[in-house]
Amino acid sequence: MDKVAWYVRRLRAMSPAEIGWRVVSVGRSATTGLRQPPTDARLLGTRSPDWDAALAAFRGGVARPVLLDRERAAAIVVADPAAVEAVVAAADRILAGRVQYFGYPEVELPRPVDWHHDPVTDTRWPRIPASRLDHRSAPGDAKWIWELNRLQHLPWLAEAWLFTGERRYAETAFEHLDSWLTQNPPGEGIAWRGAFEAGVRLISVAVALQGLRDSDLLTAARYRSTVRLLAESMRRCWTDRSRFSSANNHLVGELAGLAVGALLLPELAGSSRRLRCALDGLAREADLQVLPDGAGAEQAFAYQLFTGDLLLVVAALLRLDGRMVPPAITAALRRSADYLAALVGDGDPVPRYGDDDEGFALRLDVEPVPDVRRHLAAVAAVTGDARAARYGVAGLTAAWFAGATPAPTIGTAHPPASRHFPHGGLVVLRSAGRRLTMDIGPLGYLAIAAHGHADALAVTLSVDGQELIGDPGAGSYYGHPDWRAVHRSTVAHATVTVDGCDQSVTGGAFLWTEKATTTLRGVDVAAGLVDAEHDGYQRLEAPVRHRRWLVAAPELPTILVVDQLTGSGTHEIRTSWPLHPDLDVALEQGGSATHLISAGQRPLLHLAHAATAELTRVEVRGDEATGLGWWSQRLESRRPAWLLGAAVRADLPLVVATTLHVAAGGEPPANLTVELTSGGITVGWRDGARRLRVKIDTTGVVVTHTADDIGHVGDRG
Repeated sequence: MDKVAWYVRRLRAMSPAEIGWRVVSVGRSATTGLRQPPTDARLLGTRSPDWDAALAAFRGGVARPVLLDRERAAAIVVADPAAVEAVVAAADRILAGRVQYFGYPEVELPRPVDWHHDPVTDTRWPRIPASRLDHRSAPGDAKWIWELNRLQHLPWLAEAWLFTGERRYAETAFEHLDSWLTQNPPGEGIAWRGAFEAGVRLISVAVALQGLRDSDLLTAARYRSTVRLLAESMRRCWTDRSRFSSANNHLVGELAGLAVGALLLPELAGSSRRLRCALDGLAREADLQVLPDGAGAEQAFAYQLFTGDLLLVVAALLRLDGRMVPPAITAALRRSADYLAALVGDGDPVPRYGDDDEGFALRLDVEPVPDVRRHLAAVAAVTGDARAARYGVAGLTAAWFAGATPAPTIGTAHPPASRHFPHGGLVVLRSAGRRLTMDIGPLGYLAIAAHGHADALAVTLSVDGQELIGDPGAGSYYGHPDWRAVHRSTVAHATVTVDGCDQSVTGGAFLWTEKATTTLRGVDVAAGLVDAEHDGYQRLEAPVRHRRWLVAAPELPTILVVDQLTGSGTHEIRTSWPLHPDLDVALEQGGSATHLISAGQRPLLHLAHAATAELTRVEVRGDEATGLGWWSQRLESRRPAWLLGAAVRADLPLVVATTLHVAAGGEPPANLTVELTSGGITVGWRDGARRLRVKIDTTGVVVTHTADDIGHVGDRG
C-alpha cells in the first residue's frame, strides 16, 4: 500500500508531458532485452572494422584529448611526491581487495570480485533486468552496491601504474574490468539501474583505460569489449537521460558521461553528433542548475560541488583537446567557485545544507569525501579563475587538469566579505573569525525538490574554524530510512517547529509534495541584519506564519535571533539549535537559563532563551526513540550530539528570543527579556555593566540601541 501511495504522490508531481514520456520509457525498457547489440561495423561506422588500428589510435592519443599520460605522471611524481604516495597507497588497498564507502566499515572483496554482492549487509542483488529491480524497497543499500559498480577505483590503479610502472596495478585494473564485463551484460543487474550510473561509470572507465593505454595487457580484444561497454553506456546516457522533474544532477552526470565518451572515443560512429548534443545540454543545465549568484539550484551544497565536478571534467578534456569550452559552462564554473569560496573562505568548515551522498565525478585524489578546496584548485587550473585559486588547495586533479599549462598560484587567500546571495537564498555574515549563515532560499529544485531539507530560516554559526551550530547532515539514503526522515525534518535544523510538523510535507525519501515558500523582507549585510519569513505552517488547521530576525552587529559578540509566530489558536512552538558532536553542554542559571557550550574545558558559546510566554528548555542527545540529538558527518553513520532549544505552548502571537554569545567576547548576556507590544518587539539583556536593547518595528525597520548608541539601521531590503 505504501508503494502504491508513493506512486500516486510521484504522479502528482509530474506534468502531463512527463507522464507521457515515462510511459514511453517503460515500454522501451521492457523491450531492451530484445534489442540486438550493434555489429562492429555499425559501431565504428565502417564496413571493415579494424580493432588493431582503433587501439593504435587510442594508444597514440590520435584525434582526442589525453588526460592521464606517462610524461605528465613523471612531472607530478617530482612536483607532489606526497600526493603520489597517497594514490599508490589507495591502489595498494584495492590490490588487497579492501574498500570502504560512506560511513560503513571497510570490507574485503573476494577475488574475483562479485559485483552483485554487498558484503556489508550480506545482500545479493539479483541478476535480472535492471528495470525490474526496485532499489527503494530492497533489503540492501543500493548506494553501497552502486558505489562499488561505479568503478571509481580504476583511475587510482591507472595513476599508480603511470607513477610506478609496476605491472600489478595494470593487472588488477584489467582483472576487475574483465570480471565486471562478464558479470554485468548491458541492462542486467543493479549496476544498470538508471542512466546516471552508466554515465558516472563511463567517466571512470574511459579515463582509466586511457591511463592504461601503453600496457601490453590492453589487447585489441580487451579494447573491443571495453569500447562496446562504453558505447552502450553512451547510448543509455542519451536515450534514458533524466528529464522533467528528475532533471537534476542526474542529467548533468548522464550528459557528462556522454561527452567524455564522445571525446575519448571519436572513432565511434556518431561521436561528433553526440558530443554536440551533450555540450548543448550541459550548457543549458549549467545555466539552470548554477543560479545567477553562483548557488546550486538543488539547495544542497554537496550536490553543487558534484555538479561542478562533472562540468569540470568535460571542460578539462575540451581544453586539453584544444577545443572551446562552451561559455555557459565556463561562466557557471566561475560563478559557482565564487559562491563556494565565499562560504568556505580560507579556514571555515564546509557548510552542510541539503543532502550529501559523497558523490565523485572522477576520483584522481584520494580524499574519502569530495573536497571543496581541491575543487576550487581544479577550477582554477581549467578556467584560470583567480578567486578559485586564492581559496583552492592544490591536488592531483588540478595537476592532471592543468596539462602542460601552469595553474594559477594556489592558496593566497584573504578573508572573504559578508555576502547576500539572492537567487540561492543564503546570507553569509562575517566578522572577526565568525561566520553566520541564514537560509532564506527555496526548499529545493524542480517539482520534487529531491535533495532539499525542511530548513527554512535555519541559522549556522562557526567561530575561528570551529563549527558550533550547524546542519546535522543527510544521515542516510536507503540504509536507515528512519534516520533519513529525521535528518530532513525541521526539528533537526536550527529553525522553528510548530505543532511537531515539518515546514514542508514529504511524499517519500526524495519527494516533497508541499513546499514552504520563504519571503525576504529585509537584509543589510554590513549591519548584520536579516529579516525573513515563510508560509510553511499556513497549511495547519489554525494557520501560523513564522518570521525570523537575525541581528548580528559585527562589533558585538552577541548574536540575537528573534522568532515571531503569528496566527490564531494555541500551538506548540519549539526552537532548535543543533550542536557539533565535539561540543559539551552545561546549564548556567542567572536571570534566564543559559546553556554554556564548550570544547573540553574551553568555553565557546553561551546560548540563552526567553519568550513572551512560559518556556521550558530542551536538551536532547543521542535519543534513539525520536532520532533527535544525532550528527551525521558521513552518509550511513552518526554520532550523538546535543540538540538544544526552547519549547513553548501558548496562544499566538508569540515571540521567542535567543542570544548566541561568543565566549571570547567577554561576559555572557544576563537577564534576557522579550516584550511584544503594539509598537513592535523589544529584546533586552545585561551585557556587563550596560543594558542593551534591540527594538524591532515589525513593519520592517530594525533599531538597535545600547548605552553607547551603536546606531540605527533602516530596512534596506
